Amino acid sequence: MKYAITAATGHFGQLAYHYLQELVAVKDIVVIARNIEKARELFAGADVREADYDDKSSMTRAFSGVDRVLFISSQPGGPVPRETQHQNVVAALVANNVSFVAYTSFAQADKSISALASDHLVTEHALVASGLPYSLLRNNWYLENEMGFITAGASQHATSYWASGRAGWALEREYAEAAIKVLVSDSPKAIYEFSGPANDYESLGLALAQATQEKITVTKETLADYVTTLEKGGLPHDLATMFASFQSPIDEGSLAIISTDLADILGRDLTPLPTALKEILARN
Repeated sequence: MKYAITAATGHFGQLAYHYLQELVAVKDIVVIARNIEKARELFAGADVREADYDDKSSMTRAFSGVDRVLFISSQPGGPVPRETQHQNVVAALVANNVSFVAYTSFAQADKSISALASDHLVTEHALVASGLPYSLLRNNWYLENEMGFITAGASQHATSYWASGRAGWALEREYAEAAIKVLVSDSPKAIYEFSGPANDYESLGLALAQATQEKITVTKETLADYVTTLEKGGLPHDLATMFASFQSPIDEGSLAIISTDLADILGRDLTPLPTALKEILARN
């Protein structure tokens, strides 16, 4: 059995590889990446193959002889639209008649009003239409997405936010481990809503205070004021606006998901927020 991880040199891909090589022989792992030199440094002993989501032919070659694939979604905003990139990958999977694909999607992609969900939903539809066996891994928010909130609170004892909703924060490594457990599963579900317990920023601030054992002031601002706060911290206006937009899926309610799928597939409780925050701060 040959297992492949796409976009393997990214942070999620590296975490996924770590968990996969604990379960299967390294010789049975194919890692697919644009930067083959970096991949060879990171994944000694694995079958490293160069391919780019922009190039359907390269992806088709990379999947040759592969049985099961962890298809990690690309980052939006590149010269080739993510929708096109992902359709290239699905076409390459079909050309090789892979036996199973697990795709990292977006929380409730079929119902979400978030702009981030649209490309994922197109990809989900393409996988369903492909006829290939699949699992859709609808990931909620990585706790690491909140590094600005976390580091400001830990270093300055004051932090802020603007979004009123809740998110199912969990550690990125927990999402990656769950993806691999699905990849090697004998009877995976078609859809997983992977999420931690739904929490708001006030709860996240309380967990951060517990993790640091410091009193931390957490302030809710308007979106405009939050952008101004980021600018005062040294970010150019366009970058500050982009960072502020990361809270939009939370504010619009797209990440307030109630699901135990993540804990269920891991077979254990998720890391409590204070403990998870300590882990993040220890490595940064």
